Amino acid sequence: MGTERVRTGRLGLLLEQFDCARERAQVRLTGLSDEEYLWEPVADCWSIRRRGEAVTPRAFGPGDWVLDQGDPYIPAGEYAEVARQAADGMSVAKIAEDWSVSVERVEEILHHTGPPEPEITPVTTIAWRLGHLHYCFAGEWEWTFGERRQEPKLLVDFTPGAALALDRFWALIDRWRESVAAVTDEQLDTVGFSQYPYGSDAGEPYHDVLWGANLEFIHHMAEIALLRDLWRARFGTRA
Repeated sequence: MGTERVRTGRLGLLLEQFDCARERAQVRLTGLSDEEYLWEPVADCWSIRRRGEAVTPRAFGPGDWVLDQGDPYIPAGEYAEVARQAADGMSVAKIAEDWSVSVERVEEILHHTGPPEPEITPVTTIAWRLGHLHYCFAGEWEWTFGERRQEPKLLVDFTPGAALALDRFWALIDRWRESVAAVTDEQLDTVGFSQYPYGSDAGEPYHDVLWGANLEFIHHMAEIALLRDLWRARFGTRA
């Protein structure tokens, strides 16, 4: 992480936020055991599993272990974002492509009135949440600072070993942080500076993409911290 303690400007504030979140997350993840990493607190959890043993239709990964993934859908919490994209001129077909859903489903959401439909999402393990963050940041790096050729879902070799997973993850985060710190003001304002193929990166200025990356990191790390608290409360220990 950077050594400066006071930063100004858009990039400085985003880096400060990310550094603070990363420091807290690294402390909270210290001593994570393999058993806790793979712990499924309820039935029907999503996790990482051996290839051929996945319980979801679109589990992915390049190696012997894959990350559970279900059928594509648009979460209820993203309905407002879909409406914003349409209002900004993005075609229904493009929105559907970005979310990997049908045009008809996007049209249903755009015509939806009242509160969003209840969202039922799976409980996921620490292994899943960390794996999800890992492939997201690996893909963001590849499609922003790399060669923009490799499929994001094939960039991370998922592992059942907590220590190895963390070593690989923090190394990736260090590379990400170093590259982001070198971004110029012009690049921050560039629409499509990131060409990450999932989501709306290609249609957003890069400062918005970074804001979203910070949010993704913070909210998943908060979920991981809660799972560690539940593990300690149930089993009486946490390394």
